[in-house]
Amino acid sequence: MGSGRMVELPVSKILGGARERVKAYASTFPNMGKPEDYAAHALTCKEQGYKAYKVHAYICWTPHTWEPAPQVPGFPKEDLQVCTAVREAVGDDMVLMLDPFGVYTLEQSLWVGRELEKLGYYWLEHPMVETRIEAYRRLTRELDIAILSPEHVPGGVFARAEWVLQGACDMLRIDHNYGGITGSYKTVNVAQAYGIQCEMHGGGWANSQILGATTEATCEYFERGLLRPDFDYETPAPYLNSIVDPLDDEGNVILPQLPGIGLDLNWDYINDNLIK
Repeated sequence: MGSGRMVELPVSKILGGARERVKAYASTFPNMGKPEDYAAHALTCKEQGYKAYKVHAYICWTPHTWEPAPQVPGFPKEDLQVCTAVREAVGDDMVLMLDPFGVYTLEQSLWVGRELEKLGYYWLEHPMVETRIEAYRRLTRELDIAILSPEHVPGGVFARAEWVLQGACDMLRIDHNYGGITGSYKTVNVAQAYGIQCEMHGGGWANSQILGATTEATCEYFERGLLRPDFDYETPAPYLNSIVDPLDDEGNVILPQLPGIGLDLNWDYINDNLIK
């Protein structure tokens, strides 16, 4: 008979365990500046070891007067100037993506997608408002670049399975806010059954566990960010001893291996700051 001692494992290992490192892409803040500012930032990220970089360009923001703007119709020409500057800066060997965050019309999405194909971008993520599945079906049918969506559609695995069957995307998007770890893991399994990728939306402790339980063939990347030049991403919050996603020299995130979701809590800080 066994000793009866409880074995404490990370959720990823309980779900089967597939890996302890995941390729990362640097995911930018939106509205970071001019195209040359994005280009310089992308080069810095490449020097830090990143092999991939995702652009959030001008979202609900006009680059002409530098002030808030309505979400739609967006600024596709200005976004493409950013995308072009980044590609020219980092060269052809860095994987690039664009996430416009739903600011385009169908016509704008088609134009941007075709231009991104010329620049060798990997995917176009969430380019339109996601309440219009027919627009996404037309977009996916017309473009060669992979369409990554839906990101914010409610319904978790059920809605995302329907998007695949409708031909409204090439890759799925999910995170723990749409069904928790269980619902997200079900979505990953559905994507695997359909033979398509399911890229996790954002980082964080819960998403890390899902990534650790899946293979690169289905969930290829860890979204690391949001990053900008003047933002300290490497220092943990005072109640933590370490960040969730330390980066190695090869551009991989080292996934947490502590029990549960892997939180490395600073109990001294927590106990010193209890509300009494």
